[in-house]
Amino acid sequence: MNYPIKLTLKSEFIPAAILVLTVPLSIYFYLHFPERVAMHWNFAGQVDGWSSRGVGAFAIPGLIVGMYLLFLALPLLDPKKERYAEFDKIYHIFKGAILSMMFILYVLTSAYSLGFPVQIGEVVPLLVGGLFILLGNYMGKIKKNWFMGIRTPWTLSSENVWNRTHRVGGHLFMLLGLIIAISPLLPEWGAMVAIIGGMCVMVFGTLGYSYYLYSKEQRSKTVPK
Repeated sequence: MNYPIKLTLKSEFIPAAILVLTVPLSIYFYLHFPERVAMHWNFAGQVDGWSSRGVGAFAIPGLIVGMYLLFLALPLLDPKKERYAEFDKIYHIFKGAILSMMFILYVLTSAYSLGFPVQIGEVVPLLVGGLFILLGNYMGKIKKNWFMGIRTPWTLSSENVWNRTHRVGGHLFMLLGLIIAISPLLPEWGAMVAIIGGMCVMVFGTLGYSYYLYSKEQRSKTVPK
């Protein structure tokens, strides 16, 4: 059975480097972490969740490995696997960007737990916002599939609705990314309102737009010529 997308040294270099680096780092962090490790921060950048050093050292590396394996498996599991060849470069960009962000967050939060003065409340929104902007920039190039992208009943029912929704959705994704990136400049309540509002606009905006496009498309088919 042929793999649906092309795997090359270039496409797998970043994921492979992350996996190789994560192993010695996780061991190092485990040996040097305190007994209680910070794992979650609130909107104000204050720690509000803790874990044991074992969880702090190995949970995110395990998640990174699982995410990489999932990225490899999805093209094989998708009934529309033949479509992945049409956006394989974008798929590899998404894979590399998401794994890179997870790795950087792991290193930064681990450094914080070791006592380094990392401003998690400022750095993390920049990273997450930047990721959203990057993914949004390429979202319009994703072709119809069952696992990746904006999957509504209407985008999955029409190629035209899929393509147009993803172009608009990409802009909304980038807008949300910008909101997240600048959220540290806002008061805590303002950041919360802005991010939740941006998420609602993105979710309900893409849902409503895809439904509107599909309804319009169906009406045009019923108009007598």
